[in-house]
Amino acid sequence: MSGHSKWSTIKHKKGALDSKRSKMFSKLVKEITVAVKEGGPDPEGNPRLRVAISNAKGVSMPKDNIQRAISKGSDKDSASFIECTFEGYANGGVAIFLEATTDNQLRTISNVRSYFNKHNGSLGTNGSLSFIFDRKGVFTVPKGTLDADEFEMEMIETGAEDIQLEEDYFTITTALEDFGAMMKKLEALNIEPESAQLQRIPKDTTALDLENARKVMRLIDVFEEDDDIQAVYHNLELTDELMESL
Repeated sequence: MSGHSKWSTIKHKKGALDSKRSKMFSKLVKEITVAVKEGGPDPEGNPRLRVAISNAKGVSMPKDNIQRAISKGSDKDSASFIECTFEGYANGGVAIFLEATTDNQLRTISNVRSYFNKHNGSLGTNGSLSFIFDRKGVFTVPKGTLDADEFEMEMIETGAEDIQLEEDYFTITTALEDFGAMMKKLEALNIEPESAQLQRIPKDTTALDLENARKVMRLIDVFEEDDDIQAVYHNLELTDELMESL
Protein backbone atom coordinates (compact mmCIF):
# COMPACT_ATOMS: atom_id res chain seq x y z
CA MET A 1 0.00 0.00 0.00
CA SER A 2 3.01 2.32 0.20
CA GLY A 3 2.60 3.50 -3.39
CA HIS A 4 -1.03 4.34 -2.71
CA SER A 5 -0.05 6.17 0.46
CA LYS A 6 2.47 8.24 -1.47
CA TRP A 7 -0.18 9.20 -4.01
CA SER A 8 -2.60 10.16 -1.20
CA THR A 9 0.05 12.43 0.29
CA ILE A 10 0.87 13.99 -3.07
CA LYS A 11 -2.81 14.55 -3.78
CA HIS A 12 -3.28 16.10 -0.35
CA LYS A 13 -0.47 18.59 -0.95
CA LYS A 14 -1.74 19.29 -4.45
CA GLY A 15 -5.24 19.92 -3.13
CA ALA A 16 -3.99 22.27 -0.44
CA LEU A 17 -2.27 24.40 -3.07
CA ASP A 18 -4.89 24.04 -5.78
CA SER A 19 -6.11 27.42 -7.04
CA LYS A 20 -9.11 25.73 -8.66
CA ARG A 21 -10.89 25.25 -5.32
CA SER A 22 -14.23 26.10 -6.95
CA LYS A 23 -14.00 22.96 -9.10
CA MET A 24 -13.35 20.86 -6.00
CA PHE A 25 -16.36 22.48 -4.34
CA SER A 26 -18.61 21.83 -7.35
CA LYS A 27 -17.82 18.11 -7.26
CA LEU A 28 -18.58 17.98 -3.52
CA VAL A 29 -21.82 19.93 -3.99
CA LYS A 30 -22.86 17.33 -6.57
CA GLU A 31 -22.03 14.51 -4.15
CA ILE A 32 -24.05 16.14 -1.36
CA THR A 33 -26.99 16.72 -3.72
CA VAL A 34 -27.00 13.09 -4.88
CA ALA A 35 -26.69 11.86 -1.29
CA VAL A 36 -29.73 13.92 -0.23
CA LYS A 37 -31.84 12.71 -3.16
CA GLU A 38 -30.82 9.14 -2.35
CA GLY A 39 -31.28 9.12 1.43
CA GLY A 40 -32.85 12.36 2.63
CA PRO A 41 -31.49 15.62 4.12
CA ASP A 42 -30.78 14.37 7.65
CA PRO A 43 -27.11 13.33 7.97
CA GLU A 44 -27.89 11.35 11.12
CA GLY A 45 -30.00 8.93 9.10
CA ASN A 46 -28.05 9.22 5.84
CA PRO A 47 -24.51 7.79 6.07
CA ARG A 48 -23.59 8.84 2.54
CA LEU A 49 -24.58 12.45 3.26
CA ARG A 50 -22.67 12.36 6.54
CA VAL A 51 -19.50 11.31 4.69
CA ALA A 52 -20.05 13.92 1.96
CA ILE A 53 -20.43 16.70 4.54
CA SER A 54 -17.30 15.51 6.34
CA ASN A 55 -15.35 15.62 3.06
CA ALA A 56 -16.68 19.12 2.34
CA LYS A 57 -15.57 20.33 5.76
CA GLY A 58 -12.19 18.70 5.16
CA VAL A 59 -11.51 21.10 2.28
CA SER A 60 -12.93 24.09 4.20
CA MET A 61 -16.14 24.43 2.22
CA PRO A 62 -18.24 27.18 3.88
CA LYS A 63 -21.27 26.02 5.88
CA ASP A 64 -23.56 28.12 3.68
CA ASN A 65 -22.37 26.21 0.59
CA ILE A 66 -23.02 22.88 2.31
CA GLN A 67 -26.50 23.95 3.38
CA ARG A 68 -27.35 25.21 -0.11
CA ALA A 69 -26.27 21.85 -1.55
CA ILE A 70 -28.53 20.04 0.94
CA SER A 71 -31.43 22.33 0.05
CA LYS A 72 -30.78 21.76 -3.65
CA GLY A 73 -30.92 18.01 -3.14
CA SER A 74 -34.20 18.38 -1.25
CA ASP A 75 -35.78 20.34 -4.10
CA LYS A 76 -37.90 17.94 -6.15
CA ASP A 77 -37.57 20.21 -9.18
CA SER A 78 -33.77 20.29 -9.17
CA ALA A 79 -31.82 18.34 -11.78
CA SER A 80 -31.45 14.61 -11.30
CA PHE A 81 -28.02 13.06 -11.67
CA ILE A 82 -26.95 9.68 -13.01
CA GLU A 83 -23.93 7.94 -11.49
CA CYS A 84 -21.85 5.93 -13.94
CA THR A 85 -18.37 4.52 -14.39
CA PHE A 86 -15.97 4.26 -17.31
CA GLU A 87 -12.96 2.01 -17.81
CA GLY A 88 -10.18 2.19 -20.33
CA TYR A 89 -6.47 2.23 -21.04
CA ALA A 90 -4.16 5.22 -21.34
CA ASN A 91 -0.85 5.47 -23.17
CA GLY A 92 1.44 2.54 -22.35
CA GLY A 93 -1.38 0.27 -21.19
CA VAL A 94 -2.06 2.11 -17.93
CA ALA A 95 -5.52 1.26 -16.59
CA ILE A 96 -7.89 4.17 -15.94
CA PHE A 97 -11.11 3.87 -13.92
CA LEU A 98 -13.49 6.86 -13.82
CA GLU A 99 -16.46 7.57 -11.57
CA ALA A 100 -18.87 10.17 -12.95
CA THR A 101 -22.02 11.96 -11.82
CA THR A 102 -23.87 13.63 -14.68
CA ASP A 103 -27.17 15.16 -15.75
CA ASN A 104 -26.41 14.21 -19.37
CA GLN A 105 -24.94 10.76 -19.82
CA LEU A 106 -24.54 11.07 -23.61
CA ARG A 107 -22.42 14.21 -23.18
CA THR A 108 -20.24 12.53 -20.57
CA ILE A 109 -19.71 9.38 -22.64
CA SER A 110 -18.80 11.51 -25.67
CA ASN A 111 -16.32 13.59 -23.67
CA VAL A 112 -14.67 10.58 -22.04
CA ARG A 113 -14.24 8.79 -25.37
CA SER A 114 -12.81 11.97 -26.89
CA TYR A 115 -10.28 12.40 -24.06
CA PHE A 116 -9.06 8.81 -24.45
CA ASN A 117 -8.77 9.13 -28.23
CA LYS A 118 -6.90 12.45 -28.14
CA HIS A 119 -4.34 11.08 -25.66
CA ASN A 120 -3.56 7.77 -27.38
CA GLY A 121 -5.83 5.74 -25.12
CA SER A 122 -8.98 3.68 -25.56
CA LEU A 123 -12.33 3.44 -23.80
CA GLY A 124 -13.14 -0.12 -22.78
CA THR A 125 -16.24 -1.96 -21.61
CA ASN A 126 -17.48 -1.81 -18.02
CA GLY A 127 -16.06 -4.65 -15.95
CA SER A 128 -12.94 -4.99 -18.08
CA LEU A 129 -10.73 -3.62 -15.27
CA SER A 130 -12.38 -5.35 -12.32
CA PHE A 131 -9.34 -7.62 -11.90
CA ILE A 132 -6.96 -4.64 -11.57
CA PHE A 133 -8.58 -2.61 -8.77
CA ASP A 134 -9.82 -3.40 -5.26
CA ARG A 135 -12.42 -1.13 -3.66
CA LYS A 136 -11.17 0.08 -0.29
CA GLY A 137 -12.11 2.63 2.34
CA VAL A 138 -9.47 5.37 2.62
CA PHE A 139 -9.46 7.91 5.45
CA THR A 140 -7.17 10.92 5.85
CA VAL A 141 -6.92 12.08 9.47
CA PRO A 142 -4.80 15.01 10.74
CA LYS A 143 -2.42 13.81 13.47
CA GLY A 144 -2.87 16.91 15.61
CA THR A 145 -2.42 15.96 19.26
CA LEU A 146 -3.28 12.29 18.74
CA ASP A 147 -1.01 9.73 20.36
CA ALA A 148 0.18 7.80 17.30
CA ASP A 149 0.61 4.38 18.97
CA GLU A 150 -2.71 4.54 20.80
CA PHE A 151 -4.59 5.80 17.76
CA GLU A 152 -3.12 3.13 15.49
CA MET A 153 -4.16 0.40 17.94
CA GLU A 154 -7.72 1.75 17.96
CA MET A 155 -7.76 1.75 14.16
CA ILE A 156 -6.37 -1.79 13.88
CA GLU A 157 -9.02 -3.06 16.30
CA THR A 158 -11.67 -1.43 14.09
CA GLY A 159 -10.44 -3.18 10.95
CA ALA A 160 -7.66 -1.02 9.48
CA GLU A 161 -5.65 -2.99 6.92
CA ASP A 162 -2.95 -0.37 6.57
CA ILE A 163 -1.95 2.83 8.42
CA GLN A 164 0.62 5.32 7.17
CA LEU A 165 1.74 8.48 8.95
CA GLU A 166 3.25 11.05 6.59
CA GLU A 167 3.37 14.85 6.71
CA ASP A 168 1.36 14.86 9.97
CA TYR A 169 -1.52 12.96 8.38
CA PHE A 170 -2.66 9.40 8.95
CA THR A 171 -3.82 7.53 5.86
CA ILE A 172 -5.98 4.61 6.99
CA THR A 173 -7.09 1.88 4.58
CA THR A 174 -9.91 -0.56 5.29
CA ALA A 175 -11.73 -3.31 3.45
CA LEU A 176 -14.90 -2.15 1.69
CA GLU A 177 -17.11 -3.84 4.27
CA ASP A 178 -15.32 -2.10 7.17
CA PHE A 179 -15.80 1.45 5.83
CA GLY A 180 -18.96 2.13 7.86
CA ALA A 181 -17.50 0.71 11.07
CA MET A 182 -14.39 2.89 10.72
CA MET A 183 -16.51 5.99 10.11
CA LYS A 184 -18.54 5.25 13.26
CA LYS A 185 -15.37 4.66 15.28
CA LEU A 186 -13.89 8.01 14.25
CA GLU A 187 -17.18 9.69 15.16
CA ALA A 188 -17.16 7.96 18.56
CA LEU A 189 -13.62 9.27 19.14
CA ASN A 190 -14.83 12.75 18.10
CA ILE A 191 -12.33 12.74 15.22
CA GLU A 192 -13.40 14.34 11.96
CA PRO A 193 -11.39 12.95 9.03
CA GLU A 194 -10.24 15.40 6.39
CA SER A 195 -11.52 12.90 3.83
CA ALA A 196 -13.33 9.58 3.96
CA GLN A 197 -13.80 7.86 0.62
CA LEU A 198 -14.35 4.55 -1.08
CA GLN A 199 -11.49 4.39 -3.55
CA ARG A 200 -10.32 1.91 -6.16
CA ILE A 201 -6.80 0.80 -5.31
CA PRO A 202 -4.68 -0.94 -7.96
CA LYS A 203 -3.41 -4.41 -7.09
CA ASP A 204 -0.33 -3.86 -9.28
CA THR A 205 1.20 -0.85 -11.00
CA THR A 206 2.47 -0.28 -14.53
CA ALA A 207 5.92 1.31 -14.91
CA LEU A 208 6.61 3.66 -17.81
CA ASP A 209 9.52 5.83 -18.85
CA LEU A 210 9.28 9.48 -17.77
CA GLU A 211 8.04 10.84 -21.10
CA ASN A 212 5.17 8.36 -21.40
CA ALA A 213 4.31 8.61 -17.70
CA ARG A 214 3.95 12.37 -18.07
CA LYS A 215 1.59 11.81 -21.02
CA VAL A 216 -0.60 9.62 -18.80
CA MET A 217 -0.59 12.26 -16.06
CA ARG A 218 -1.74 14.86 -18.60
CA LEU A 219 -4.70 12.64 -19.50
CA ILE A 220 -5.50 12.19 -15.80
CA ASP A 221 -5.47 15.99 -15.39
CA VAL A 222 -7.88 16.34 -18.34
CA PHE A 223 -10.31 13.89 -16.71
CA GLU A 224 -10.06 15.66 -13.37
CA GLU A 225 -10.86 19.00 -15.04
CA ASP A 226 -14.18 17.65 -16.37
CA ASP A 227 -17.08 18.68 -14.11
CA ASP A 228 -18.85 15.35 -14.66
CA ILE A 229 -15.91 13.26 -13.43
CA GLN A 230 -15.97 12.78 -9.67
CA ALA A 231 -12.92 10.53 -9.28
CA VAL A 232 -10.05 9.18 -11.39
CA TYR A 233 -8.15 6.00 -10.50
CA HIS A 234 -5.17 4.51 -12.31
CA ASN A 235 -2.37 1.99 -11.90
CA LEU A 236 0.57 4.07 -13.15
CA GLU A 237 3.66 3.55 -11.03
CA LEU A 238 4.41 6.89 -9.38
CA THR A 239 8.20 6.96 -9.31
CA ASP A 240 10.16 9.61 -7.42
CA GLU A 241 11.45 10.87 -10.77
CA LEU A 242 7.89 11.35 -12.03
CA MET A 243 6.76 13.08 -8.85
CA GLU A 244 9.71 15.48 -9.01
CA SER A 245 8.95 16.29 -12.65
CA LEU A 246 5.38 17.24 -11.74
